[in-house]
Amino acid sequence: MAKEKTVYVCSNCGQESPKWVGKCPSCGAWNTYVEEIVRKETVNKRPVSGMETAKAKPVTLDEIAADDEPRIDLHDAELNRVLGGGLVQGSLVLIGGEPGIGKSTLVLQTILRIPEKRILYISGEESARQLKLRADRLSGTSADCLIVCETSLEQIYVHIKNTRPDLVIIDSIQTISTETLESSPGSIAQVRECSASILRFAKETHTAVILIGHINKEGSIAGPKVLEHIVDTVLQFEGDQHYMYRILRSIKNRFGSTAELGIYEMRQDGLRQVSNPSELLLSQDHEGMSGIAIASAIEGIRPFLIETQALVSSAVYGNPQRSATGFDIRRMNMLLAVLEKRVGFKLAQKDVFLNIAGGLKVNDPAIDLAVISAILSSNMDTTIEPEICMAGEIGLSGEIRPVNRIEQRIGEAEKLGFKRFILPKYNLQGLNASKLKIELIPVRKVEEAFRALFG
Repeated sequence: MAKEKTVYVCSNCGQESPKWVGKCPSCGAWNTYVEEIVRKETVNKRPVSGMETAKAKPVTLDEIAADDEPRIDLHDAELNRVLGGGLVQGSLVLIGGEPGIGKSTLVLQTILRIPEKRILYISGEESARQLKLRADRLSGTSADCLIVCETSLEQIYVHIKNTRPDLVIIDSIQTISTETLESSPGSIAQVRECSASILRFAKETHTAVILIGHINKEGSIAGPKVLEHIVDTVLQFEGDQHYMYRILRSIKNRFGSTAELGIYEMRQDGLRQVSNPSELLLSQDHEGMSGIAIASAIEGIRPFLIETQALVSSAVYGNPQRSATGFDIRRMNMLLAVLEKRVGFKLAQKDVFLNIAGGLKVNDPAIDLAVISAILSSNMDTTIEPEICMAGEIGLSGEIRPVNRIEQRIGEAEKLGFKRFILPKYNLQGLNASKLKIELIPVRKVEEAFRALFG
């Protein structure tokens, strides 16, 4: 006989409590406990995968084969690189992102390009007709891609047992529920139990599973934090809906590096891979325009050139405005203070607006030099030569600090035809400049960089 009872569960870490508490004793978060109605069985019944597999037995390290994990080629260079070379068989991958950002579009267009694998797409949010309309828009068909609309975990295992797929897609994990729990789909207990059961199925049968997940208003994966610990890989799909670029980041990856980055362009017929983002992020012609500087940035381990735009004008109101798009506003205020204190440029009564072209958000400190160069260029209404690229972090004393991966940054600028590259003087150590066709201008302080730019 099953008994119903009410428990309070922390939405951050999944800790249970018989009564409501303000501060979670496990993770320390405030006001995260929510009420859930659960049904406790008289026996310890858990959702099962429905697959009969042999039990594992202990083996020594010498008996374990150290071969590379077999991977599934997804025929998408960006997605393959972010995953570490492809999708590992038996892995559980979670893709999260804002509503409407393109998670389902990315997954659907990817599986339509894999005709050699049998794929089962389980949709808990959309109807089969909606998926058909999206597939027609993506101009893709696959005879071995099976679609089923289902939200019951037990029925999902029945479909898997009948079709024996090589890859399973679940869209989304927040809509799936198991009969062993009384709580509603999307609750902490349901997400935790369903994802743990799917993990056991993936490991026992060596079937790759891709989960699509929602995110909360803070930008992290919705549901208990244990969900991110259960899966093998967590991918974050992000971007501004008003811009056409999307970035796929790897937050956690047990089979590859978390420093990789994939860039896509949203189009009418789906997401297009951007193999060379530098050419798209740079405007075609900015000759004769002030307030524009080109920076060589690194996102993950991928170099690309970005256009930094600044506008400085006299303040109309008493308090000058400070605005930054795609750049940390607090860091911009620090750079303005360095300009005023160390270099002597008076910007206290000026409005300063900063924009990173293309709608990207860049956290690389190496673009500091381009930021202050663009601000100064706009303030003096003097153009920076379009053939100059730069990279350097600005310290509080006005020194230009060294940056990492300088060879990749210079190589990207040289590949796109830039003639001169301003870099920190310390980065010249160990750098073989004889093979480079680009002129290197080492600088130690902000004043030296300004003399190289403006004479």
